[in-house]
This record gives sequence, C-alpha cells and structure tokens, in this order.
Amino acid sequence: MKKVMLVEDEEFILQGLENIIDWEELGLSIIHKAHNGQEALQMQEEEKADIIVTDVCMPLMDGLELLGKVRETDAAARFIILTGYNEFEYARAAIRMDVEDYILKPIDEEELIKALKNCISRLEELESQRSEQIDEKVEFLQFLEGNMEEGERSRYLEENGIRLAAPFASAAIARVDLATLGEYKITEVIRYLSSRKVEGDVIVRHLGGNDILLLLCLKEKLPCPRDWFANLQNELEIDLGVRTFFTVSEEFSALADLPEVYRSIQKMQRYLLIDGYGSCVDEAHLKNRTSEDVLIDREKFMRLVVSKDIGAARQYVEDLFINNMQKDASVDVLYQIAVRIALILHEIRSEYNLTGEGRGLSDVIDGIYQAEDLFSIKALFLSEITDIISWLNTENTQYTPVVRQIMAEVRKNYRNDMNLKTLAYKYHMNTSYLGQIFQKEVGCPFSQYLNNVRNDVAKRMILNTNMRINDVAKEVGYSDTSYFYRKFKQSYGVSPAAMREMKQY
Repeated sequence: MKKVMLVEDEEFILQGLENIIDWEELGLSIIHKAHNGQEALQMQEEEKADIIVTDVCMPLMDGLELLGKVRETDAAARFIILTGYNEFEYARAAIRMDVEDYILKPIDEEELIKALKNCISRLEELESQRSEQIDEKVEFLQFLEGNMEEGERSRYLEENGIRLAAPFASAAIARVDLATLGEYKITEVIRYLSSRKVEGDVIVRHLGGNDILLLLCLKEKLPCPRDWFANLQNELEIDLGVRTFFTVSEEFSALADLPEVYRSIQKMQRYLLIDGYGSCVDEAHLKNRTSEDVLIDREKFMRLVVSKDIGAARQYVEDLFINNMQKDASVDVLYQIAVRIALILHEIRSEYNLTGEGRGLSDVIDGIYQAEDLFSIKALFLSEITDIISWLNTENTQYTPVVRQIMAEVRKNYRNDMNLKTLAYKYHMNTSYLGQIFQKEVGCPFSQYLNNVRNDVAKRMILNTNMRINDVAKEVGYSDTSYFYRKFKQSYGVSPAAMREMKQY
C-alpha cells in the first residue's frame, strides 16, 4: 500500500480529511497526521510518505516551504495542495515545484479521489522507470564485465542501438571523491560530463557508487587521450569543485572490445591509493613505476608496539605509508608492505593471546584492499596499534594493586567525570605520586588512559550503531564534542565521521 501523510493546522479539517474517503479501498494507508510543515518534515524524515496532502497556510512552516524541503531529498513524493480562494495565486507557485494537483476548499470528495488516483498512477510510472533503468544498468554492467559470449555481445549492442559515433574511441573511469560533492549529486556530475562539446560524441554512464564511465568517440585520432581527460578533470574541479581520479584507456575502434578495455582501466583504479584524487593516469603513465622492495624493520616495529610506545609506533606507520612512499611506486609494492605490517600485528596478537579481540587478520587484509587512499590504510593500522596497546594495558600481572583498581574503575565508570585528584583522595594517596606510578606502569598519563578507554568504546559505537556522533561523545563521557573530535583523531588518525565512512573495513 502507498503511504499517505495529511498536513492541516485545523484539527476538524484534518479529521475530515481522514474520514472523507475510504483510503484502504484506494490502496492507501495514512501513516502521519501533522498540524504544520515543521512537524510534517520531522515525520517525513522518520518514515517517508509517498503522497503528502497539505494545506498551504500553516504556522511555523507553510505547505510550499514543506514541499521545497521534502524535494531536497525526495524527488518522487507526490503532493496535493489544499488552498482557499484567497490563497489561489499563492498556491499556483506550487505548479513549478512538481505538484500533482491543488484542490480548493471546501474539499470535494470526488476531486480528492481523482487527485489521489493520479498520484498513484504517477508513482507507479516512476517505479516502472526506475525498474527499467536498473535492468538496463545491470545488463550494461554484464556486457562491460565480459559476462556475455561474443554472439551475445553483438546482439546486445544491436538491440540497444549502441555504437561508436566516430572511428576513434577512448574510455575512462572517473571515480568521484564523495567528500567534495558538497551540495551536488552524482547525477549533476554526470550531466556536467555529458555536456562537454567535442568533435564527435561523449557517452557517460553511471556504474554505481561513485564510479562513472566515459566513452570518448572522435572523428580524428588524438595524440594523447589522457591529456583530453585530464583537461576535463580540471574543468570539473574548477566549475563544480568536485575532485576525481581518472584512469584512461588507449584508443580502440570496435565497441565489442570495450569489456577488455574496461577491465584494464578498472584495474588501474588501484593506483588511487598512491596517486590520490586529482590525478589522471593511463598505461604509459604507470609503465615505469618502480617495483623495488621496501625494507620493514620487523624487530623494531614489534618492539615499539609491545613496549607500548604508541607515539613512536604511529610515527613508524606514518613514515612507511606517507612520508617515505614514492609517488612512482607500484601499487603491488604498497599492498606487499601493508600485508607485511598486518602479519606482524597478527603475530603480536597471537603471542599475547589477543587473537579473539577486535578484527581478525582476514578483516584487516580486506580493509587494505578496499581502502581508497594511503591515509585510509594508515588509519586502519593506527586503529589496530591503538587497540593492541590498549589490550596489552589491561594485563593485570605487571601492575600494582592500586593501579589495577584504578584501571578497572576507569573501564567500569568511564562515562563519569573522573580525574587523578579525586582518585588519589579515594585511595588515600598523594596525587603527584599516584600520577608517577600510573604513568610508569601503564606507559601513559592517567588522562590519556581515560581518553583511550572512552575512544575505544566510542569507536565500537561508531562502527556498530547509527548513533549521532554528538550522542556518542556524551555517551562515553565527553561533554565537549569538539574536544572529543580532537582526542579521537589523536588516537586513530581520523575523525569519528571518517571512521564511520570506513566501517566496511
């Protein structure tokens, strides 16, 4: 059944709307009743209605403002506007905002039913269009990924009228940095790319997610297709502020070759890790990348982690993946380094019986191969190192009784406002002396240990729940959200919001 929301500030009219027709007979269900646009918008965010029947003039937020707010996130929802004679011209503005109908008060039952049926028909039409688009995209991806026999490819291209508009073609995949989209949507980026003027044709297809395929068909051979796509990339960044990573094919002349071409440029997308957004690469650009091995001092790295020197261990990872990584390195070298670090950390876990804690080796390696850039890989390892050191710190045998008690109290009551002075008073000790023995045994000041425990709990909430970041901060004991952001980033190398974006790792 299609879902309906009724919005009317006059209670008796709202009740009348609910009772004037048999909603169920039309295949409709009223899920919300609101008295103003502001209330309606909150309800729409909680559970989307397919059809919104709303008055024009209401307190706090009128019907047209509600329409505009809903349209920002939902282009499919259908609107029926209710208006009095003296509001008619005002309501006509709604026509420009894709409204299904407007009905004059007092409301005529047959007119309302007709408008609702029109809404249902339009919703079904939109659903059918979406379904056709999905089917078309799936079939195109099957063609691209080589999941069709040669005869099937020819049939698919012929039946769908897909052909090269000019004899010289080159393909590219543009991966969009979603963080730079701002107010734009991916469809607007596609529209921009499709509007480029060339002596031939540009075919643009959304591959799903943040990947876009561009097929450049020209009447004359280009000296270097990569230069053309690099110029397009620069224009996109200048005009829309959107950053991308382009991988470009060599020229080809038969559309049946596109699956092989696609595989080659898809494989090159791995170099986003090293080159980063804003780069445009092709086979020639990558041909001379160095494949020299990078030395990892295994003993030194293990010593830094096991001795709980978290600052030095983080700096080692920073140097390895950021400061010392050559721009002309092969991506295979990068993966080899990352997997070696993952194996060393797994070895530490095994030696200290921590294999049941946190991510397993396969999860870490999956995270390496799914990462989009060096900073994501660095953040993955910083998180691992912080977790291991935190778990090493919970081993009780090396601590005096008072330090064990304090650590246990922190893990139990981390939400509370805790400080060393109140704990020293509780355990009848000098504050300065307690601080010295705590830092000596645990390896960090009390305040840092408290923040580490809070950040560990916060990290699990961020990765495993949909709680808002502000609420997570309060839940783990931070009264100041900006302070939480700073301390979390110090622990894991990324902000809480960035950590949530990486949660698939």
